[in-house]
Amino acid sequence: MIALLQPAEIVAESEKNTLKIAVLYDDQFLLHNTGLNHPENPSRITHAIDFLKKEYQFKSHLIWPSFDYAPIDLISLVHSEKYINLVKLESERLNKSVATLSTGDTVISDKSYQVARKSVGAMIEGIDQIMQGKVSSAFAFTRPPGHHASRDKGMGFCVFNNVAIAAKYLQNKYGIKRILIVDFDVHHGNGTQDIFYSDNSVFYFSIHQHPFYPGTGRQTERGIGNGYGFTLNIDLPKGAGDREFIEGLNNQLIPAMDKFKPEFILVSAGFDAHENDLLGQLKYSNDGYKKAADILLSLAKKYSMNRMMFVLEGGYEPTNIKDASESILNAMISKHNN
Repeated sequence: MIALLQPAEIVAESEKNTLKIAVLYDDQFLLHNTGLNHPENPSRITHAIDFLKKEYQFKSHLIWPSFDYAPIDLISLVHSEKYINLVKLESERLNKSVATLSTGDTVISDKSYQVARKSVGAMIEGIDQIMQGKVSSAFAFTRPPGHHASRDKGMGFCVFNNVAIAAKYLQNKYGIKRILIVDFDVHHGNGTQDIFYSDNSVFYFSIHQHPFYPGTGRQTERGIGNGYGFTLNIDLPKGAGDREFIEGLNNQLIPAMDKFKPEFILVSAGFDAHENDLLGQLKYSNDGYKKAADILLSLAKKYSMNRMMFVLEGGYEPTNIKDASESILNAMISKHNN
């Protein structure tokens, strides 16, 4: 059981270093091998990481914390013991080869289980950095992605649901009562939705392409039981771009948050809705991602003491990931300096 921190143990907003952003990355993320010609491969993130470390004009505003593998008890906040053990067994029995996880269409290799644990560890470290006042916000460049993974099933390139585990960790460790998860990947995050579908403490908002994989995320899907009204989906047709993206945030997300008033914002940042992505068919631009970040940062300032963390989901064209993440980080630095 995670020991709950009392409010006095959480650093006050006025004591936060408003200039620094934690970037969570580890070279071990590159060890998750998906085989030849798979779109979710190591090169999709190395371009962005190299740029941020060497060429980014605001790199002095970034810090690069180290982190460990997430312990199993934290992963168990979301995933069943049976599923965690299945991932471990099916991954570690491979010998420098790749296979498909038996629960779905997720390619794994001999290092995938440990890499997935490391990805969750990045989320935990980012949360701790923010909640303990060491940074203003965070961006995790993790592999494998997570938003298609449900309690008992991996699918769609995803193994463990990084953002869902982070939400549960926020609740258990820090007593955060209202969490917003924003998902702007081109694909609907069916796993994240499933995990919180009956939960009124986590508001799940997704704006995505439809019809498209995995086929879920219609506007009629609003939650069940106590969670009814705490799921909000916007499905966009092929070819939709920045205008539809920003209108969805302004016209639907903002009014919903004026009622929900989130205490922390987690963002499933998929860049496969960027124009010219290998898989997606939406037309977002770098400017669209910046405008979206500005909107989310304003919500964080209004309701969550600026506490917000981005985590990479999809996106299969390296230059798009580099450019879009740069646009978002620029918005984050600008907001925290004003």
